[in-house]
Amino acid sequence: MRWMGLLLLCLCAGANAELQYQLQPRQIAPDVWLVEGSTDNFSQDNGGAIVNVGFIVTGQGVVVIDSGPSKHYGEALRQAIGRVTPQPIVKVLLTHHHPDHVLGNQAFSDVPIAALKSTTELLAEQGDGMAENMYRLVGDWMRGTEVLLPTEAIQAGELSIAGRPLQLLALRGHTGADLAILDKTSGVLFAGDILFYQRALTTPNTPGLDIWLADLDQLQSLPWQQLVPGHGPVAKDAKPFAQMRDYLSWLDQLLLNGAEQGAEMNELIRAPIPERFAAINLTRYELIRSVSHLYPRYEAARLERVDQ
Repeated sequence: MRWMGLLLLCLCAGANAELQYQLQPRQIAPDVWLVEGSTDNFSQDNGGAIVNVGFIVTGQGVVVIDSGPSKHYGEALRQAIGRVTPQPIVKVLLTHHHPDHVLGNQAFSDVPIAALKSTTELLAEQGDGMAENMYRLVGDWMRGTEVLLPTEAIQAGELSIAGRPLQLLALRGHTGADLAILDKTSGVLFAGDILFYQRALTTPNTPGLDIWLADLDQLQSLPWQQLVPGHGPVAKDAKPFAQMRDYLSWLDQLLLNGAEQGAEMNELIRAPIPERFAAINLTRYELIRSVSHLYPRYEAARLERVDQ
C-alpha cells in the first residue's frame, strides 16, 4: 500500500504546484512597477488575478497599491516585490473595497494599510460576503483568506511617503468610495476601477453613471503621463477615458430609453452591443449584470407617484 501513499502525495503536490500565481512585475516608469491582471472573469484558472496591482520604490521603502484577491496572492506579491528590491514595504494603499483589490491584505498585516474611511466602512459591511463569493468562484486559491480591514484612514490631498509626493483623489463613481493615486514624480496615474480599458466595467456599487462620468473628467484633467486602469492595459494616451465615456454614455442611454418605453429587463440584457465595443472583453456578461444592478433605479425615476 506504500505506493498508494506515494501516489496521493504526488497528486497533492501536483495540485499545490498548480495553484501558483505567476506574478511578473513590469517596470512602466522609473521606480514604478505593475503586476498586470487578466481581463477575464474570476475563475479557477486565474485564481482571481484579474486586477492591476502596482508598487512604487521610493528609495526608503515600497508603496503598494492594492493587495490582490487572496492571501495567497498577497504572499506571492510580496515575494515578487522582493525580487525587484530589498527595500521594505512601508505602506499599502487600497483603491476601493472590492475583493480582487483587498483580499490580499493578510500578507501585509505587518505594515500600515491605508484607505478612505468610507472604503473601510464598506469593507467591514460587505467584506465577508464578498470573500465567501470568491471562495465559490476560485476555490482553493482562497484557502486561508479572511477579511483584514485597513489600519489607517486617508483623505484627498498630497501625501508624501518616504519623500515621494503622491496626489490622492477621493472619488465616488465606481463604489461610492474610490481612491485614485497620481505619482507626481513619474506622472503615473493609478486610477483604480474608475477606469477600465478593453474590459467591460462593473457596476454593483455605483451611486450613478453621471457621478462616474464626472470622476473621469476630474482624472483626465490631472497632469498624468501614463494611465494604469484598475483592469486592462496601461496607456500613454487618453483612449481609456474616451472608451469609458462612450460606454458609460451608451449604457446610460440604453437604460433611460428602456425605462421611458416601459421595456422589460429581459429585453435590455439582450440589447445589441455596438460594434465599436466588440473588442472589449465581457461586454455581454457585464451588460446583464449592469441591467440587473441599475435598471430598477431608472424605472423608479420614471414612475409617477399617485399619492401626491
